[in-house]
Amino acid sequence: MAETPRMGIGMDASVTPLRHGGLSLVQTTDFFYPLVDDPYMMGKIACANVLSDLYAMGVTDCDNMLMLLGVSNKMTEKERDIVVPMMLRGFKDHAEEGGSSVTGGQTVINPWLTIGGVATTVSQPNEFIMPDNAVVGDVLVLTKPLGTQVAVNAYQWLDQPERWNRIKLVVSDDDVRKAYQRAMFSMARLNRTGARLMHKYNAHGATDVTGFGLLGHAKNLAKIQKNEVSFVIHNLPIIAKMASISKACGNMFGLLQGHSAETSGGLLMALPREQAAAFCKDIEKQEGYQSWIIGIVEKGNRTARIIDKPRVIEVPAKDRDGELW
Repeated sequence: MAETPRMGIGMDASVTPLRHGGLSLVQTTDFFYPLVDDPYMMGKIACANVLSDLYAMGVTDCDNMLMLLGVSNKMTEKERDIVVPMMLRGFKDHAEEGGSSVTGGQTVINPWLTIGGVATTVSQPNEFIMPDNAVVGDVLVLTKPLGTQVAVNAYQWLDQPERWNRIKLVVSDDDVRKAYQRAMFSMARLNRTGARLMHKYNAHGATDVTGFGLLGHAKNLAKIQKNEVSFVIHNLPIIAKMASISKACGNMFGLLQGHSAETSGGLLMALPREQAAAFCKDIEKQEGYQSWIIGIVEKGNRTARIIDKPRVIEVPAKDRDGELW
């Protein structure tokens, strides 16, 4: 009988074989600081971010969630009484949308406002997809656009004249507000449909793109592959106008180099070439959002790189500029 796989530190979720025949505990935790100004949406983003690590393993059902909350002692009582319940509600509502529920957690008072949680599920081996089976000839698919960090920062700069002056030549006030809305809705989107479709289209492994940026996570995924493969990224789908802002800031975000941190980003997965287009079509049909084939898996020594002049795909495309997506 094949040994039950075990996954530890370094990948998205830990996978621990249980002493009860054939089951594994899949578990992850995450927390961070607020980055949008709507507390309810912040709760949703935090929840989506926690669940995303399970979804990256192809797990579609989360059995239980705990919430971790740091309430800032710098808030007035009135601020606290309004903001904290809204964040809690956003987190709880989103857990329910993902078919889970929050049954406990921990709250502390400290100087910083933080929110996050723990997601836990007990799975049979066929319910999760180990991330280490990419083969030469696979393609790389990404399910959310890049540029959330740039969008959130640019939005904050609307009130900071010295920063705004650096970028106002390349973007309008309206461009920035729109990009911020797009980023916020993208970050709050659950990667659950993507996880479901990983099974349908035989994904060979995945990770989610968060704090290490696209290249950082691609490298992490490449490093643990069983086969001698490398990932080469050719296309960068980016929230409209964010590439221009990144360039205007003298590359302080490293967006086109794949270094810009993302929050609650998309799934980056290795799919068989002949099934990738069908995956992209299927997820768009179900969710109304695009996915993209961004690169290839070739023979190599378990590294990842972005080509010298990657193609930037503006999201949404110019002809849909008037719409949010």
